[in-house]
Amino acid sequence: MDLRSYSAAELFDWLTEKEDFLLLDVRNNVEFGRFKVEGPYPINMVNVPYMEFIEFEEESVAKVPRADKVRIVCAKEGSAKYVGEILVKNGFGDVAYLESGIKTWGNYLAPVRVEAANGYELHQFRRPGKASCSYTLVSGKEMMVFDPAKNIAAYQMFAQERGCAVTKTFETHRQADYISGSPMLNRATGAEIMAPETDFAEAAFRYTPVRDGQVYTFAAGGPKVKVLHTPGHTPGSTSYLIDDQYLVSGDTVFIVSIGRPDLGGMSEEWSRLLFRTMTEIIVPLDESITILPGHYIDWAEANDQLIFAQTIGKIKAGNSRIYGIREEKEFFAFINENTRPQPEEYAKIRDINAGLAEVDEEQLDILDLGKNECAASAHPPPSPSS
Repeated sequence: MDLRSYSAAELFDWLTEKEDFLLLDVRNNVEFGRFKVEGPYPINMVNVPYMEFIEFEEESVAKVPRADKVRIVCAKEGSAKYVGEILVKNGFGDVAYLESGIKTWGNYLAPVRVEAANGYELHQFRRPGKASCSYTLVSGKEMMVFDPAKNIAAYQMFAQERGCAVTKTFETHRQADYISGSPMLNRATGAEIMAPETDFAEAAFRYTPVRDGQVYTFAAGGPKVKVLHTPGHTPGSTSYLIDDQYLVSGDTVFIVSIGRPDLGGMSEEWSRLLFRTMTEIIVPLDESITILPGHYIDWAEANDQLIFAQTIGKIKAGNSRIYGIREEKEFFAFINENTRPQPEEYAKIRDINAGLAEVDEEQLDILDLGKNECAASAHPPPSPSS
């Protein structure tokens, strides 16, 4: 059988549909350890670096289990293709390599419908390579996007399929872990950027400040989008309440843990903000409101439809160690115990997301690649109850 390629979309389908295949990652051990393909179910995966195939071909081939289907991933495509040719030569049958390398997996967005009622559609765009989520809200001929990633073509195609235009992008905060797609969508579609002024005061691009209590609607009616200022992860962190039922919480509330307040270098000050947000805004919310988080830690947080969504009541119950804290000092101690040093690239990403720095496309991909580290959790969490 001839060597062929496969796409990130195909890989996601195989992972979510429990296809039986071997995933061979031929990047070096450091890159593999930093960031690897993850899915909702166990993956049969092995790491044999490309350089080993060059230097020790026979020994390297012997390290690859004889699976019926072998899918290879590398940094940019070429190495995976090279290794694939070696495997085919050595009698492996169904072998394929990931098109354009790991960055296509890192950028891939997989939409899933959260709600379709009351004249609107709400979708969650899961980004498995970043363990992050963005959202689209469609009503009539308009589409709003919340915390878009830089793969703006996915949102544009989604809007085109529904015969609508992207009119607004909402930022929950100035992101540090990934490149925001809002400025790109603004340039491509004219969509108005909506963002909290506290985080974007120095931004080099035009945006509309959102303020606590403001309500946004669509031209033809549709659901209301209410602004809730929820500072702590950043001073400007803002959540958006959709139709009084769904709260797009950014990095403030996660299904497991809570957003870390130390990324701006003012851990104690921002911890106070986050503690007040938690006790005065989040805890009093109607417990039936569904949280739509900006990130997840593990696929175990997804429901049986592979959607990352949970009611605030169940989130409080599942994170009682956090939501049971009653004193600021105790909360700050928890934060100190459960945060790690932030990745060095986060400061650069924050500047890019305010339009204060520019890099080329290749550097954007490098900065944007890898799983987020935005939750206040130092260790893998237990699986939450559904």
